Amino acid sequence: MNVRQNFAFQSRFQLPLALLGVREDTAFAEIGEAGLRVRFGPWAISTPARNLAGAEVTGPYSAIKAIGVRLSLRDRGLTFGTSTARGVCVRFREPVRGSEPLGLLRHPGLTLTLERPDEFAQHVQSTIARP
Repeated sequence: MNVRQNFAFQSRFQLPLALLGVREDTAFAEIGEAGLRVRFGPWAISTPARNLAGAEVTGPYSAIKAIGVRLSLRDRGLTFGTSTARGVCVRFREPVRGSEPLGLLRHPGLTLTLERPDEFAQHVQSTIARP
């Protein structure tokens, strides 16, 4: 069974994100037996379930570090952010591509500011636990 969640948009960031193509109808995350699929406006990431290593709830965040598409220079982690409240950080066994079109940069983790991060993290963990 697939579980799909929308991003939690804070109203003050909706217009700037919409200019990037990130709107409520173009931003979601889906987890299921096949794996993880995320769309964030024009950006998309998918990876099979066997590549998922874990998930935990994080935040709150500062807007400068969390809104839009953000790359951590410390660990190359990627953030798709629409809110400063909380999110879920999904870790991968093998880094995934997602921030630039050539796929030269790979990300060991992806933070998503979803509507129900606790619930999504639990679904990731249960997907990992399935044989």
